Amino acid sequence: MMKAFNPRLMLVASMTIFGTLGIFVRNIPVASGELALYRAVLAATLIAAFLFVTKQKIPFANIRKEVPLLLASGVAMGINWILLFEAYKYTTVSLATLSYYFAPVIVTVVCPILFKEKLTSKQIICFVMSTLGLVMITGIGDVGGSSDFLGILFGLGAAVFYATVILLNKFIKNVDGIHRTFLQFISAIVTLLPYVLLTSGVSLIGMNCLGWVNLLIVGFIHTGVTYCMYFSSLKELPGQKAAILSYIDPLVAVLISVTVLGESMTLWQVVGGMLILGFTLWNEISPKAEE
Repeated sequence: MMKAFNPRLMLVASMTIFGTLGIFVRNIPVASGELALYRAVLAATLIAAFLFVTKQKIPFANIRKEVPLLLASGVAMGINWILLFEAYKYTTVSLATLSYYFAPVIVTVVCPILFKEKLTSKQIICFVMSTLGLVMITGIGDVGGSSDFLGILFGLGAAVFYATVILLNKFIKNVDGIHRTFLQFISAIVTLLPYVLLTSGVSLIGMNCLGWVNLLIVGFIHTGVTYCMYFSSLKELPGQKAAILSYIDPLVAVLISVTVLGESMTLWQVVGGMLILGFTLWNEISPKAEE
């Protein structure tokens, strides 16, 4: 079914939807861990239905050795969601998203250590300038408040765990696309369920209609449907083109933060955001594409 759609349009659509996540999360009155659990449960349910309808079987016989990696990546994904949702609570959607998009920079720095890759001068420049951008969005010592700074720290923590998911996926060779995502969601559920029961508990009963509508949208649309679109498009597009189109996500998030939510950004924060997105994007572009 997914193959009938243009993969580039699917990726653009999925990145645009991802960029609107913050505005819906703001309207769900539950703890971050609880929201992460519900997101994983709803998405896993939808993807399970999709796999059943499309008659796709998970090759369990081929992935036995990679189960620990899938479990670890699912744990990292769950923690990543919790920290990102906390970031939305403490600071603006734009600042939370920009600090979260420091993840590719972390991956660039860690890859030479884990995979013995050479760190090029271009990558060093991108790391330094993106780090400068991160410093600038914190307000260079003059953040709008301690709440903003805490939110940025949560966003950066989410970036660390998102980078962990990316790095762990590099070691997973025998599980592709939607199967991998489904198993990671299951791992996230197994991890998040005891955490939620021991901390915030379940508070769905007291949630109002607006909260339920936003929760279903985040679980089914932002996670289930969009992840299906995202991974289906990745199979059909060159890696570099996919990486470039992924920057639609933070751009949409920033636009919504400023225009819809009315959240302000200082000039320094705007420049800092441009440095993070600009230099991480440049890092994704190969020399051939620059010629």
